[in-house]
Formats: sequence, structure tokens, C-alpha cells
Amino acid sequence: MRTGIGKVFVMLLLLALPEPATSQGGKVRKQIRKGKIIENRFSAYPSPPAPDYKDIHNWAAHPDKKDPSDEIPKSLSGKENQQAADVFFIHPTSYTGSSGDSFRWNADVRNEKINKETDNGIIRFQASIFNNHYRVFAPRYRQAHYFSFFTHNLSDKKQALDLAYTDVRKAFQYYLDNHRNGRPFLIAAHSQGTIHAHRILREFVEGKPLQQDFVGAYLPGMPVPADSFTMLMPCKDSTDFGCWTSWRTWRYGYEPTRFAAVCHNPVSWTTDTVQVDKSRHKGAVLRDFKKTRPQLCDAKVHNGILWIHRPNFPGSRLIKNPNYHIGDYNLFYLDVRENAGLRLQSFLNENTAQKSTITAPK
Repeated sequence: MRTGIGKVFVMLLLLALPEPATSQGGKVRKQIRKGKIIENRFSAYPSPPAPDYKDIHNWAAHPDKKDPSDEIPKSLSGKENQQAADVFFIHPTSYTGSSGDSFRWNADVRNEKINKETDNGIIRFQASIFNNHYRVFAPRYRQAHYFSFFTHNLSDKKQALDLAYTDVRKAFQYYLDNHRNGRPFLIAAHSQGTIHAHRILREFVEGKPLQQDFVGAYLPGMPVPADSFTMLMPCKDSTDFGCWTSWRTWRYGYEPTRFAAVCHNPVSWTTDTVQVDKSRHKGAVLRDFKKTRPQLCDAKVHNGILWIHRPNFPGSRLIKNPNYHIGDYNLFYLDVRENAGLRLQSFLNENTAQKSTITAPK
């Protein structure tokens, strides 16, 4: 019973995002372990229709609509909003249970249940991080189901992820053709979104003319090896630009399978293994989304992952799960928010033709 309570608190009190911590996601895990998912081959089910990105309803976040990416915690109200660049945000997996329709491997972008979970959780708690300095573009896409990451049928997994990427690619091309207009841009993603972001960076940015307007990328939630790119390097510090950052959060002391990956500390923005005290933590955002909570998390890079001690807030002692993946962003909400502004200011300072009145975060 204590374990069940702990999972509830992980979802309700700490992280508040509709990913695998949900009860439906737990059922999927059990089905996979029992072998019940294996026979549900990709070819056995139809694929949902492709979205048309001319239709604004096929964007979870878009500057021309009101959506949860426009929201900020009340404690940040009154802060000046100077959107001198764009962010193309690729959301993580929110399709974790039964969709209620005839599709299985990939989500239908018309499914309002999945869209609501995506918007009220992920878009509010992740994409909104960037709204102070960037216009936010986040496409709905035929995301691969959560069980795609656990199935033994690797060809099915690839087909599901490839289908999802066709939408992300199409949305990014639509953004380039119709909205960017030469503005600097950032790529941000999480988990499944990071997989697709990696492909976007390699196909559209690295070594291409677009790289000159590339502010950087935030790629948490999935291991990103140092040799993932040939020209795009991991960021060296908090002001570096034209580079990428990545991290994957676990409770301090937990030893998962070693990640052969680059890990940044989202408090210090370096890759060294020095433990950063929580006094330097800018602020997390928890479920109520009312305020940022500073000095909640310490942070240390360890063997390709990020360690933090269990954050201290009412009910947090009931959290037993050491996997903080679902909170990679909102545990460091203000840290990422301010850093995204800082990298943009560095970019604008270097590129004098694109200078703006944007003020670097204090």
C-alpha cells in the first residue's frame, strides 16, 4: 500500500505530468511483462490520419492561439515578456493507456482525451518555461504509444517512432516556411520528443544554413551520447549558444544501467561532477503551478545521469520511486527558463545584426 501511495504522490504532488506514472501506464508495463502486448504487431492496426499543420488545432501550442504554454506561475506575474526568438517544442509521451479508438501504436491527434492530458500537463509544465523570451510552437503529432519503448518487437517500435517523426518533420518544415521569418530559434524536447529532436537537428540544422540562427537545444529525458552530432557540440557553460544540453534525473544514490551519454547539471549548466548545493537552485514548479519553489533541489552529475536528493515539501517523504524522469523540466523550471534567456542574449550579442532590447536574466 505504501508503494501505491508513493506513486500517487509522485504524480499529484511532485511532477504533475501525464506520463508513465499514471495507472494506465502501470497496466501497460504489466501487460508487457506478461507478454500480452507482443502479439499486437504494428501492421495489425491502422494508422491515424496525418495532421494538417495549416489547421491551428493541430498545434498544442502556437502564438496565434491561447493555450497552456502562455501560462506562468503567479509568482512570475508582472515579469517583462520579450519574445525575441522562437522555440519549437516537441512534447514527450502522453499516450500511455487505452485511446478508446481503433488505433494502438500511434495516437490520433483528434483524440481530445490525449490532447487534454498533453496540454494541461506537458504544455503547461514544460513548454511554458520558454514563453518569456520565445514564441512557443508545439505540434500535435501521432506520438508512439508508451509501450513502444518496451516491446521486444524492435521493428514495430521503429515503425511507430518513424511515423511520429514524419509529423514532427512536417510541422517543423511548416514552421520554417510560414512562421520563422529569419528569427533565431531554439529546439526543446523531452523523452520521446528528444528522439525526434535529435533527428530534426541532424536533418535541418547541423551543417545547414539554418545553423547560423540556431540558439541551442534542450534535450533531456533520453541519453544523448557525445558523438550524436559532428558539428553541434554539448554546451560548455550557461552562456554557450549554438549547442545542446541534456540530463536525466534520478534520486541521489540510485544506480541505473550506466548511460553512455552527456549529462548537464541544470543548476550549474556544466558537465562536471561537482555537487551543486540547493542554495543555487532557481526554482521548481509543482502541481499547483502557483509559484516557483527555490532552493528545493541540489544536483550532481554521476555516470551520465543527474542525481538529486528527494525534494522537501509536504508529502514528499511518501515518494519512494527513485525515477524522477517525469520532472526533468519542472523540477528545474526557473533554472531552464532563465538559462534559455541567457543563451539567447549571448546569441544576440554575438550576432549584432539580430540584436534586440531583450534583457538578460539576473
